[in-house]
Amino acid sequence: MKTALVFGSSGLIGGHLLRQLNKNDNYNKIKLFVRLETSINEPKIEIIKTDFNYLENYKEDIKGDDCFFCIGTTKQNSPDKNEYQRVELEIPKKIAQIARSNSVNSFIFVSSIYANPKSSGDYVKFKGLVEEELKKLNFPNLGILRPSFLMGDRKENRVGEKIGVLTFRLLSPLLLGPLKKMKPINSETVSKAMIKIANENLGKTIFESDEIVEITSR
Repeated sequence: MKTALVFGSSGLIGGHLLRQLNKNDNYNKIKLFVRLETSINEPKIEIIKTDFNYLENYKEDIKGDDCFFCIGTTKQNSPDKNEYQRVELEIPKKIAQIARSNSVNSFIFVSSIYANPKSSGDYVKFKGLVEEELKKLNFPNLGILRPSFLMGDRKENRVGEKIGVLTFRLLSPLLLGPLKKMKPINSETVSKAMIKIANENLGKTIFESDEIVEITSR
């Protein structure tokens, strides 16, 4: 039986992930790191209220078998550039470093389609920089997922993303070959893939969006 560490449980992917982990017999404990108080009351789940400005204070808590990271923000929610960088770059790097120092076996990270450390766009640039750091840490099992536009019911209204999803859903029949990874993907599919990557030896590290769909359909 294993212990899961979950960062980002209130998001679109994280909500599905938490429900699936709670039902998964491979895990008898789920440590949930959250900024705000939550009403979740499940025997397997331990709530750890976390000040993400002082992650070193939680070093003794960031211990377990599989760490699942799906924290993210938007420029709208984090208009300050320094805060945006902290959430998208500094926090995942720091958590991964602590997890590795505590001999956590698996680190499963939700990145982004076209993640690239040399990109001019902050979002894909920061995702790419986190990917590079994760590779350097040499986790025994590392999973980097690069989903395309996410489908699912968000708590917040992202008009631009909704337009993008609709556009690419209409174009999906034309997205063949290398373009298959641009097809919108269900957030629940991503969370299922995260758990599968943590528990099976799939022989690779980076999973593009179409590959995420493929491994969950096996």
